[in-house]
Amino acid sequence: MASEGADVDADVVTDVEKDDEKKGAGGSPDAAAAARAAGPGDGETVRVDSWIWSVRLVKTRSMGATACRGGHVRVNGERVKPAYAVRVGDEVRLRHAGRERVVVVKRVIRKRVGPSVAVECFVDNSPPPPPREAVAPAGIRDRGAGRPTKRDRRELERLRDLSRPQSGPDGS
Repeated sequence: MASEGADVDADVVTDVEKDDEKKGAGGSPDAAAAARAAGPGDGETVRVDSWIWSVRLVKTRSMGATACRGGHVRVNGERVKPAYAVRVGDEVRLRHAGRERVVVVKRVIRKRVGPSVAVECFVDNSPPPPPREAVAPAGIRDRGAGRPTKRDRRELERLRDLSRPQSGPDGS
């Protein structure tokens, strides 16, 4: 009886793989093959720094490792080291380039793939970026206005100081 259930499960997996080949990840059978080839082998795990690089959340793997060491990567709410093993269903939060990305792992891959395939490996639950108008421009000058004068530099410094949080008398 138990072997019959295993045969049915194997047939279902085979049918799903055939459907993936027909549809193609990213629209072509080559992309589906690339996604399968990028996946880990039996018993292998994928490091979190490698995974966030593979799905193109950071430019380099070393940037991913640095983000982990700096506490900018959380998996299921916990700060993780670069060697943490990622699993399907994990929620990965990454603070990078001034915004927070919140993604849920759909597929674990170990090699970097194209953007169309990478998008299929996670569900993006990130908040939308702020509109460009909401981001305050810092010292925009007219093109061709030349180097700022001493007066201009003092005004820019004053504006920058106003945007910083004021510290108390003891410096905290």
